Amino acid sequence: MEIYFKTSFSLVGNIAKFSYLFFKEIFKSGFEFKEFIHQCYVIGYKSLPLVTITGFIMGLVLTIQSRPAMAKFGAESWIPGMVSLSLIREIAPVITALICAGRISSGIGAELGSMKVTEQIDAMEVSAINPYRYLVVTRTLATTLMIPILVIYADLIGIIGGYVGVNMHNEVNISRFFSQVFESLEYVDVLPATIKTFFFGFFIGIIGCYEGFNASSGTESVGKAANSAVVSASLTIFIIDMIAVQVTDLFF
Repeated sequence: MEIYFKTSFSLVGNIAKFSYLFFKEIFKSGFEFKEFIHQCYVIGYKSLPLVTITGFIMGLVLTIQSRPAMAKFGAESWIPGMVSLSLIREIAPVITALICAGRISSGIGAELGSMKVTEQIDAMEVSAINPYRYLVVTRTLATTLMIPILVIYADLIGIIGGYVGVNMHNEVNISRFFSQVFESLEYVDVLPATIKTFFFGFFIGIIGCYEGFNASSGTESVGKAANSAVVSASLTIFIIDMIAVQVTDLFF
């Protein structure tokens, strides 16, 4: 147990140091804008099909599962508001971030781990290219920007899934459904949930890059880097969410 805690604290310290280098490099000249745009495309656009399916199923299942309990109290008219609040405040941000941690963080870890093992990162340094700025800064910025956008998109798709779920038993006009959704939402419901997704995105990117950059020699380490990236990023998402809930409860 003692060794486990030492390893965990060591990992946290190393990631903090790795993150410090990110903030140090981001303000320097020579930003790789073309690589950043490419990473936004890979991370954001190529994740849309998975996020679409997941968001729709989240909204549909939540509506179907909630309906019997709400019907017992004659509160079926509250389903649109309840579903939208649940999705926007908690379910969509966390589930979408976890899916992106599985797809994106593992992909970054495997990609950079493979480059590390095959000495491509060393070759970049010899060629007078800053590998940290080119590989880490661009990917981490892309995840920090794209994850919130994907979460907002998942919110919308989830609400549409809720509309489909409601209409499986009752015919509800779409304008009436969305008016009930927006009537139940307030500023404090959207803002904290959106802010925390930027932290989700940052740590998904930085942890994937850290694991890839620190892969040891051998092809086996590439798989370990990808696996460690997913586990660490997923755990970090839960910790950030727990902190965000406490902060929201205190200030909002």
